[in-house]
Amino acid sequence: MPLVPSLTTAAMLRRSSISWWLAECWNMRTYESWWFLLTGVFNIPRDTTTTATVEAALPMQSPGGTLSDDLTRTEFCLFTAQEDLETMQAYAQVFNKLIRRYKYLEKGFEEEIKKLLLFLKGFTESERNKLAMLTGILLANGNISASILNSLYNENLVKEGVSAAFAVKLFKSWIHEKDINSVAGSLRKVGMDNRLLELFPANKRSCEHFSKYFTDAGLKELSDFARNQQAIGSRKELQKDLQEQMERGDPFKDIIASAREEMKKNNISEQTMIGIVWTSVMSYVEWNKKEELVTEQAIKHLKQYSPLLKAFTSQGASEILLLVKMQEYCYDNIHFMNSFQKIVVLLYKADVLSEEAILKWYTEAHVAKGRSVFLEQMKKFVEWLKNAEEESESEEDEAAD
Repeated sequence: MPLVPSLTTAAMLRRSSISWWLAECWNMRTYESWWFLLTGVFNIPRDTTTTATVEAALPMQSPGGTLSDDLTRTEFCLFTAQEDLETMQAYAQVFNKLIRRYKYLEKGFEEEIKKLLLFLKGFTESERNKLAMLTGILLANGNISASILNSLYNENLVKEGVSAAFAVKLFKSWIHEKDINSVAGSLRKVGMDNRLLELFPANKRSCEHFSKYFTDAGLKELSDFARNQQAIGSRKELQKDLQEQMERGDPFKDIIASAREEMKKNNISEQTMIGIVWTSVMSYVEWNKKEELVTEQAIKHLKQYSPLLKAFTSQGASEILLLVKMQEYCYDNIHFMNSFQKIVVLLYKADVLSEEAILKWYTEAHVAKGRSVFLEQMKKFVEWLKNAEEESESEEDEAAD
């Protein structure tokens, strides 16, 4: 049996596309490795034509990652195809049909892709581009998982810039097929969302370098995503540090100084910071499960940590955000549903919250979570604040007269 079907290019065109030829190859069982479909290569003598020899053949690469010259390559494969997205989509369609027809090949296909990515240095730039585009389409179609990106973190590939260049083509085709939200979801699913910076050597592994590189390549969406992930990572580390400082019983002045230094270093706003501080303060303690006891516990705890909250509510927007965070927390933690008003009053007396912020939250800045319950709780206190404000204005007018 010949190594490949004896078809001329013209005959292939009459069959509409290369898809038919690849499917015929599969049915004839002239190969057992996905490498053949992708590279068209087998490590067999050029005059070998027996099926048994072909089925036992494996692709070969010489040490150092370059392809050996002792290879047989068919002209009908991914690496000899046209370098455009439409052609790569046709190949992806073939692979998808083959996997659907031979379900047992699905796992093997992903493993072969992983292996192939480790040897990117052995391929030409054009071959890498085609493989990158195809991989992006396969990821978009769900034929393979984003875990295959682990192969791109190979030290040699990263050091020589192969990984970053390959990633550009891959993410372009992936985002073209789907969108950045879909890509982000797939990356998070396999824990790759926080590892994108590892595509660069250690001396270039910064958010600024990543952003410039991929923005210049036309992937601003990916740059923004990476920057956002970096910010999320920084906030998580900051929250962890705050909790550790509180557990150690560090003085508030030291905690505040450390937090402000991190704000400056990571360009964190006061609004973001007060959210982190609130979460850290509330996560630091194990709360009583009984509703009648948890309010007393919360008041005692927050009274102790009010100086820490006060340090990061110097702006009205920060006070509003804190109120929203409190509202969401009391709603999400059902034992705190009846504690909201008492917590607000406590923080008002501690000069963490101003009457202006409370009134604005009450009239327009509250969120949907538990709105009716919390607005009802706050009704009498808000009326008291309004009356106090009116009396103050009246006294000022009398003094002026």
